[in-house]
Amino acid sequence: MLKVAQKTLILLCAVSLSFLAQAQTIVTIPIETEQNALVLQTDKDNRLGITYFGKKLAKSSENALISKEYRLNDSNAGIYNSAYTPSGTWSLVEPALQITHADGNTSLELKYVSHETKRTDANVSQTNIVLKDPVYGVEVTLCYKVYAKENTIEQWTLIKHQEKKNILLQKYASANLYFMADNYYLRHYHGGWGREMKPEETLLTAGIKTLDSKLGTRANLFQPPTFMISFDRPATENEGNVMLGTLAWSGNFKIDFEMDLYHNLRVLAGINPHASEYSLAANQEFKTPSFIYTFSSHGKGEASRNMHDWAKKYRILDGEGSRLTLLNNWEATYFDFDETKLTGLFKDAKKLGVDMFLLDDGWFANKYPRNGDVAGLGDWQENRKKLPNGIGYLVKEATKAGVKFGIWVEPEMVNPKSELYEKHKDWVIREPERPEHYFRNQLPLDLSNPEVQDFVFGVLDNLFTKNPELAFIKWDCNAVTYNAHSAYLQKQGLPQTHLYVEYVQGLYKVLERIRAKYPKVPMMLCSGGGGRVDYEALKYFTEFWLSDNTDPLERIFIQWEYSYFYPAVAHCNHITDWSKVGLKFRTDVAMMGKMGYDIVVSNLTDKELLFSQQALENYKRINPTIWKGDLYRLQSPWEKPFASLLYSNKDKSHAVMFTYLTTNRFDIIYNPTPIKLNGLDPNKKYSVKEINLFPGTSSSLKTDLVYSGDYLMNVGINPELSGNRTSIVLELTELK
Repeated sequence: MLKVAQKTLILLCAVSLSFLAQAQTIVTIPIETEQNALVLQTDKDNRLGITYFGKKLAKSSENALISKEYRLNDSNAGIYNSAYTPSGTWSLVEPALQITHADGNTSLELKYVSHETKRTDANVSQTNIVLKDPVYGVEVTLCYKVYAKENTIEQWTLIKHQEKKNILLQKYASANLYFMADNYYLRHYHGGWGREMKPEETLLTAGIKTLDSKLGTRANLFQPPTFMISFDRPATENEGNVMLGTLAWSGNFKIDFEMDLYHNLRVLAGINPHASEYSLAANQEFKTPSFIYTFSSHGKGEASRNMHDWAKKYRILDGEGSRLTLLNNWEATYFDFDETKLTGLFKDAKKLGVDMFLLDDGWFANKYPRNGDVAGLGDWQENRKKLPNGIGYLVKEATKAGVKFGIWVEPEMVNPKSELYEKHKDWVIREPERPEHYFRNQLPLDLSNPEVQDFVFGVLDNLFTKNPELAFIKWDCNAVTYNAHSAYLQKQGLPQTHLYVEYVQGLYKVLERIRAKYPKVPMMLCSGGGGRVDYEALKYFTEFWLSDNTDPLERIFIQWEYSYFYPAVAHCNHITDWSKVGLKFRTDVAMMGKMGYDIVVSNLTDKELLFSQQALENYKRINPTIWKGDLYRLQSPWEKPFASLLYSNKDKSHAVMFTYLTTNRFDIIYNPTPIKLNGLDPNKKYSVKEINLFPGTSSSLKTDLVYSGDYLMNVGINPELSGNRTSIVLELTELK
């Protein structure tokens, strides 16, 4: 018995020592913002998993204990919570990385090697985690850039290898996340031209829900790479656990939401692998686009303010700067204009009170004049009949009139009816053996080709070189990619499956060159509406065009949803004649961002002109709060027949509240109860004044209203909507 007991004791000691040895190899890596944490940890086999995502623990040392509370191991299914799931070995779920090795083998394993964290400054740090395949020379680095105060993480992946020949990347995600909750509610978007950002909220169930695009250019026309996930229950504006996520990539994307057998959620986001297998040479590094996300335990409003603060400070070009108000000629002239007509509009712009005149489509091409959208794209010389003295003359005349001058371009595209197409058909994305198929009568140029990159850069460079006083560029992109084929890649002996990736990378190379030479010129990212906006493109653009649909009733909903992901300083909102609702309503809606005009000023009545001039003066006073402040959504237009939101500056001394009626039905009770405000200081007193009143009208509210912030946030104020008061703008100013 003694010998048996001794043997048992020895065995138990050996097991304990073995366990301790294994435990000593466990590595815990917290990725922490001020409020939140993503915790990664190796297992006994040195595979890296995600053990936690949510509110940061008070004691960071306790992160190492989290994994012991979960029983998630299933040897038949692999490791669900992998931080970057490989294909072909132990995993049976959707992979983050799928490759074929140089010898044709399709298996991949990734083991933890090392990690390091480097701090850029007090707010920004980056953690790089190196994983390697123990059999093949494949190395993956997971990169997590943390913006602590903004509670935002930017994540991407670096892939390289040392095999003797090229490997084939078949899927290469930017991020592989893992969440544990009772339920998951996905808010995502769909639409089309004039119908952007239609929301749907879905309870995720077993299987895979996919958001994706295969359009090549103008890639998020039907579905943007942005979403929200509410954990446990649908988040409201001010309550609930919610993550906002978006992929920073201007091409095809794929985002998968997969629930495992434990009812936990896997999210994989990155470039769409459809028709995009990528041949990677030894020691060449492939960098995936960034996946950007933020988390809040206090609802969607705080999460969106996190992302706004991050975007304004770290991503949007001049995100903390100012913007130009403008008058666009499109609805005034369309393609039918000449120098005399345009110079007359310069005077209208000055009379209105805007900063700039923007010349839209139709100013170029001679052999095939740009008198409609069927010809001329690609031939970027001034049309001699319309503009005999060129763009330079218009710039000088605008300056004389007292306004700046901006111009529209669409340099990525070509009409088959153009000199460029005739001379350089090999520059065009087209299948040579198939009939051409057009979208908006045009085709994309092949930006994988360095010669095409030089040409597109030259379109802008020539304009600026000849006209250094140009103040603004509207960059459009109106076609998707049909019959994807590159004559350049074929000539270089490169796979056609590189085209979708190389096109976008070529676009970024062009934009890098433009910004290196012209770093401060404002540029609008446009795409026949909101068909192209993401946080990689916005490195190079100051703003974007949300939709060609400028009906203010529709715009309330479109702008509302975009506002979760992109701050107001980047929203281009124009007052147009699209809708028959009054000019005041159209103006009030456009003020929810960067306001502009696309109207015929000479058609305005005296009162309408006076109103617009006064509104522009108001806007100059309040736009710092709108552009640089915090957004608080007070009443969703999806829930009641009116919308209300408020912008408050950072020290809560100034705020602007917008309220809009969203129906004209007779059988409706307007807002019978007050609207509770948010984003104020409860201990401050505020004067409340209605602005943007139409000449000849007066406010139904008293002119000397003074309330405490506490009263306004707990009781609220009734702006008194009615059939005659369909939009109301209130300015709140701290009384000291």
